[in-house]
Amino acid sequence: MKVLITGICGFVGSSIARALFLRGSDVQVWGIDNFVRPGSETNRLDLGRLGAGFFHGDVRCASDFEQLPGVDWVIDAAANPSVLIGADGRTSSRQAVEHNLLGTINILEYCKAHKAGLVLLSSSRVYSIPQLQAIPLKESVDSFLFDHSKAAPPGVSALGLTEDFSSSAPVSLYGATKLASEALAQEYGYIYNLPVWINRCGVLAGAGQFGTAEQGIFSYWLHAHAQRRRIGFYGFGGRGLQVRDALHPNDLASIVIQQIGSSGLSKPGGIFHVAGGSNNAMSLAQLTAWCDERFGRHPAVSNSAIRPFDVPWVVMDSTKARQAFGWEPEITLPQILDEIAGHVKTHPDWLTVTGA
Repeated sequence: MKVLITGICGFVGSSIARALFLRGSDVQVWGIDNFVRPGSETNRLDLGRLGAGFFHGDVRCASDFEQLPGVDWVIDAAANPSVLIGADGRTSSRQAVEHNLLGTINILEYCKAHKAGLVLLSSSRVYSIPQLQAIPLKESVDSFLFDHSKAAPPGVSALGLTEDFSSSAPVSLYGATKLASEALAQEYGYIYNLPVWINRCGVLAGAGQFGTAEQGIFSYWLHAHAQRRRIGFYGFGGRGLQVRDALHPNDLASIVIQQIGSSGLSKPGGIFHVAGGSNNAMSLAQLTAWCDERFGRHPAVSNSAIRPFDVPWVVMDSTKARQAFGWEPEITLPQILDEIAGHVKTHPDWLTVTGA
């Protein structure tokens, strides 16, 4: 089997590539990356030793695909993953669309030309911000909790959001480009008879992640806390009660490998949540308490102002993936945090190296 991974030297792309090499010698792995993100060169050297082939290119540039060999599957791990892209004062709206939608179009045209299947990695941020903000919650001492006693929007329970939760606008420019990418991938799959899988991923977390405050929050928080950088609780009373669930990239890789190797399990074309779920969920206040115990006390700044696209509780229900693939996350949140903490100890300059 020949596999092309876009964004192969990023955190997710490199993790999936390593997992494919562990799968066996019957896999040839190629990758395309623009190497813009500081720290990606480290992954290139490591994957090169494993046998990956590399092409320096940008998915936004159609001609960069002309140099690539034909493959059986493309795993799309190239994106600007920040929900604030186009609204953060550092990136433009055009950049948001070019990175996350034009890139998808070029990938789909490549798949069409080579009759290759596609695994599209999408996001939990495709869902309606007003509907996310309308989820009934109650407060504990250090976390928001789902409130069973009140009516909730369709597609959500204490287990988290299902794939049927509303994706009506506004969802952010980032979310809109991912939704559009999903729709195009499904259309290309239908029209040109290409196998397509779409995975809406939760918050990915693990050692070596190029974390920032806008994405990769678990990794960023541990590194920033240990280095005594400024960290802050923003919005919702400034207490850090907002909750996210964490997913290790090795768990994502395990379902991707099933999807590209066993089309008989489920008809390609499905959309699946691939996330840590309620068992791997934690608030920022709880994460800070964990860091205080591991690294020593370092209080977060409190600011009650709600920023664009802030939502209080996003937990993903992966029941559909379990039913289709027998998939569940195996790496627990404590294990993920311990792994990141080990990386913090051995890489005290990581945030500087990765430009966070």
